[in-house]
Amino acid sequence: MERKIYNEILKWKNESVGKTALLIEGAKGVGKSYIVEEFAKENYKSYIIIDFSKATLEVQKLFDDYLDDLDYLFTYLSGYYGIKLYERESLIIFDEIQFCPRARGAIKHLVNDHRYDYIETGSLISIKKNVKDILIPSEEEKIKMLPMDFEEFLWAMGNDTLMDFIKNCYNNKKPLGNAMH
Repeated sequence: MERKIYNEILKWKNESVGKTALLIEGAKGVGKSYIVEEFAKENYKSYIIIDFSKATLEVQKLFDDYLDDLDYLFTYLSGYYGIKLYERESLIIFDEIQFCPRARGAIKHLVNDHRYDYIETGSLISIKKNVKDILIPSEEEKIKMLPMDFEEFLWAMGNDTLMDFIKNCYNNKKPLGNAMH
């Protein structure tokens, strides 16, 4: 499924080069997790998704206990998820990051380590209770993901031509006609 936000994520990857993490925020169910995983499959040698809405307490506690030993943290995550990590060729995805404030706070240290890239996703992340006690990292870029627009809907339906016609009619101030409606 093609989404316009994909190009924004690709731009971040090409311009960031390990300098920032990317936070994708948006309403629940708009496709944040889906698009990030598709992006990871197409642009990285390997990736790990840590879904904090269902991650074990053991995994969450890693971000409390091992920020001073990133070698252990990465080795543990690699073993736990069964995914080999490659320096500068792997992505670590923190899905539903609002459920693990300590992991979000750790982004500064993780990005400054420069081994891997990081994308965070979150629903309702800007609501006050979800950012309480979180030190928002300056090494974090934010983009907002909205629900599918009409053009993306047409793409998902396999229609690559109708939007051009609609835009042309709009730009030339011509009616679409009843058949199109």
